[in-house]
Amino acid sequence: MLEIAVLGLLNESPMHGYELRKRLASLLGAFRAFSYGSLYPTLRRLAEAGWIDEEAPIADPPATAGFAARSKRGKRVYKLTAEGKEHFATLLAEVGPEAYDDEGFGTRLAFFAQTRSDIRLQILEGRRQRMTEQADGMRASLTRTRARMDRYTLQLQEHGLESADREVRWLTELIESERKT
Repeated sequence: MLEIAVLGLLNESPMHGYELRKRLASLLGAFRAFSYGSLYPTLRRLAEAGWIDEEAPIADPPATAGFAARSKRGKRVYKLTAEGKEHFATLLAEVGPEAYDDEGFGTRLAFFAQTRSDIRLQILEGRRQRMTEQADGMRASLTRTRARMDRYTLQLQEHGLESADREVRWLTELIESERKT
């Protein structure tokens, strides 16, 4: 999913690594923990595949009166190639179990504006099915084990079930809205 996120952000505009890190943390932070140690290997792999280009480093501005220069190393700017745009479109068109899981769904949702409507609908329906199954499993488990749980564990389980039910309702609203447009 990091590949989709990087390609999606670079599809919006070229950016240097630090800016890309900040945007990824902002984009993915609500959905999953983002490991900065995985960004640069991903960028290297995308460049080797020909999906992104590295532009010559941008030098930091020279020191001005009273201010020291930030670094001697310039910042590499990454941009999407034509092949990268095609690959990104192909990735967005793929629908499968990884698009419905917690990590995949959040990343895919972040790029729904760039995703075809029929694909958005398939992803939303897949996620709703996954969350409905999860909620049903939690409900069944609670029914079987409720009497053996302490009140804190019970509250935690009920909170999880409420969250899953809330997400199913939200997904249903998104699906209805998507079908209307």
